[in-house]
Amino acid sequence: MRKIEFADDEIYHVYNRGVEKRDIFEITSDYKRFIHDLYEFNDDQRVLNLGYRYNCPSKQKGEPDIILNKSGRIPIVEILVFTLMPNHYHLLLRQKKPDGITRFMHKLGTGYTMYFNKKYQRSGCLFQGPFKAVHVNDEAHLIHLPHYIHTNPYRGLASIKTLKDLQQYRWSSFSDYLGHRLYRHIITRQFLLNSYGGQEGYIRYTKNHIEAKPR
Repeated sequence: MRKIEFADDEIYHVYNRGVEKRDIFEITSDYKRFIHDLYEFNDDQRVLNLGYRYNCPSKQKGEPDIILNKSGRIPIVEILVFTLMPNHYHLLLRQKKPDGITRFMHKLGTGYTMYFNKKYQRSGCLFQGPFKAVHVNDEAHLIHLPHYIHTNPYRGLASIKTLKDLQQYRWSSFSDYLGHRLYRHIITRQFLLNSYGGQEGYIRYTKNHIEAKPR
């Protein structure tokens, strides 16, 4: 049982992995679906049908677009940073509404599992138990954590060998912190950028983080 109690305006590192370390993202459309869900389920309003905005595609029908057009949203968390890896994910969240992280993660986990199980004709749990969460309650931890999350592909994927490769990794908010704003409707970045002196400072910190912990 999770012992942590989530408090409004506090920041938490939230993560989980596939059951038995299995991949939770098989193809590109799975990553897109999860990113869509980060947007869709970050809402104080009730989700009436987990699949009604984004139908489950078959593997033969190509890649669906990420549709971010819902109006009247009331976010219950701020998503500061995210990275998706083949068998796990990392999120850095700040709670904005009472019980916001718990509600958001329940909707996210349930919605994505329903999508994945239907698509791949499987049943049962997809994730390795409830999501894990760590309270980020000191400045040193907060300064380190975004780089730890964003450099996960560099440490874990053979195809990511350089900082340039990392900048081109699609399933992360890293490119937004460099000014590309690919996921501007999903993440809130200015709070952290201010801590690093803007985009140039952020890339400098990331480079130092990689050099300090080479592969």
